[in-house]
Formats: sequence, C-alpha cells, structure tokens
Amino acid sequence: MKNWKYFMMTTMVGSALALGACGDDAETTEKETPTEEVTTDTAEEPEAVLEGDVSGDGSSTVAPIMEALVEEYAAVQEAVKVTVGVSGTGGGFERFIAGETDFSNASRPIKDEEKAELEAAGIAYTEFQIANDGLSVVVSKDNTWVEDLTVEDLKKMWIEDGTTKKWSDINPEWPAEEIVFYSPGTDSGTYDYFDEVILDEADLVKKATLSEDDNVLVQGVQGDKNAIAFFGYAYYLANQDTLKVVKIGGVEPTNETIESGEYSPLSRPLFVYASNKALSEKPAAYDFMKFSLENAGEMAEAVGYVKLQDAAYEKGLADLEAVK
Repeated sequence: MKNWKYFMMTTMVGSALALGACGDDAETTEKETPTEEVTTDTAEEPEAVLEGDVSGDGSSTVAPIMEALVEEYAAVQEAVKVTVGVSGTGGGFERFIAGETDFSNASRPIKDEEKAELEAAGIAYTEFQIANDGLSVVVSKDNTWVEDLTVEDLKKMWIEDGTTKKWSDINPEWPAEEIVFYSPGTDSGTYDYFDEVILDEADLVKKATLSEDDNVLVQGVQGDKNAIAFFGYAYYLANQDTLKVVKIGGVEPTNETIESGEYSPLSRPLFVYASNKALSEKPAAYDFMKFSLENAGEMAEAVGYVKLQDAAYEKGLADLEAVK
C-alpha cells in the first residue's frame, strides 16, 4: 500500500511540474516571476517492528484454540516468537508459579492453593475467559449399546470401589464385558473438573489409562469397542467419524447446549491467566494477549469450542488495558 501511495504522489508532482513548463514560449513578460522550487517529502518513517519472546503452558483442552491463535499471530508479528507447552492445567500453573512462563492456559478456574502460591511468589496475574467447552464422554463407533448415561451412571462407572466394572453392571441389557477406561492425567484441568462434578473427589478407577495427551485417549477409544473416555468437545468433533458421543441425562453436547448451560454439569469455561508483569513490561506479551482476546471467539469456533458473548471479550480487553 505504501508503494502505491508513493507512486501516486510522485506522479501528481511530476505532472504539476510538467504543466508549469508547457506555457507558450512566444508569450513573455518584461519581468519574469522567480520560480519557486517545488519540494515534496515522500519519505515515511519506518514502522517499528515488534520483537520478543512470549511463553505459555497449560491445558491440552485450551491448546487447539491457542495453537490457532499462535499461527494467526505469526502472520501479523513475524518477529515475535510465541511458544506454548501442553503439560496440563496443573502442570502449567506449576511453571507459571515458578516464573517460567508469561501466561498459563487452564480448563478450570485457578485453585485457592495456586492463588496462594502465586501470591507468595510475588506474581500478580489477570484472568481472561476465552471460550466455553462441553466435557464430552465418548465411546467407539463399534459400541452399539450406549447412547445415554446419567450422572449417577458415570459415578458408578468411574469411582473406584474395588470391583471389576462391566457394562452389564450399569445396564443388565448391556454386554457382560469389562469396561476399558481412558482418562486425562491428574495434572489436567479436565480431570480436575470431572473430579469436582462427577467423582466428588473420590478415587478414579485404578484400571484407567491416564494421559495428559488427549490424542492418546482418542486413539485408545477408537481401537476398543469396550472403551470409554472423557475430554474436551473439540477433540470429539475432530474425531467424530470414529467416536460416538454419549448423551448425559438425555442432552448431547452441542454449541447451543454448551452455551446455554443445558449440557449440565459438564459445560465449563476455558481460561488464560497472564502475568501482570509480563503484560506491563513486555510489549510482545501485551500485544499477543490483545490479539488473542480480539480473535479468541473466532478461533474457538474454528477448532470446535463455543465462543463467548462479545461483551465478555470486551471486558477482557478492558481488564488487559487496565494492566498496561
């Protein structure tokens, strides 16, 4: 755009000079008017290039949104390097508390003990909600018997009670086959949320395969008709050709039921917690967070989560501006 503007300005000036030189040579005046030198300043100040490193870590559930934001941001600010780890919500907070990251992604609200540790470390922070999620319970497409489960069914299945869990224990009409469990790891905010609303802090079944990597859970369920797992809605959508989502209390997770809260109790908010020091002292960190809040809704929808109301993002931007 700047080259085009420069071309138009120099063309217009050149035309004006040419027209001034095209008078009739035969017509002269006794006293020539001195010609004023025409000068134009077409040089533009070069735009400042934003540079720096920004680091984050945390929730694997938030990761698809953040990865999309990082990719889009790289096209806007090529000299800023943003790196984001996926060690789970709890693991992300550990690094955040240690002062190793500028922001931490979380699929649950920050815990009181984490708040206390941040305060003790002298780290002030700001909470930004970026999207909503519906924690999704899934089975294999080859599972032909499970369509709907209640919260009580989930408790009976997932809480350790010393027995071998079989599908027929939940419904006598279902196969007398052992249930194979796949769960997010204990550092995951998804695990924490499930623990809060389903397990009531009781022990998870001991035979469950745990992983911080949701793709491991997806692959486990895909390959076993007796398997069941839970993880973020986006991971279900990305694999819905090979997975079947289970209704909870007759309600299927969709954008509409998650946003309205009808998909209860497994609808939940997703967060980014950012260091106030990084936001105020690192222009790249502030700029990336501003870009994230301005584009989080679009990116959330693009990767399969549910965007917030515009007012929520406007509040986030106002909170961000207050920190600067």
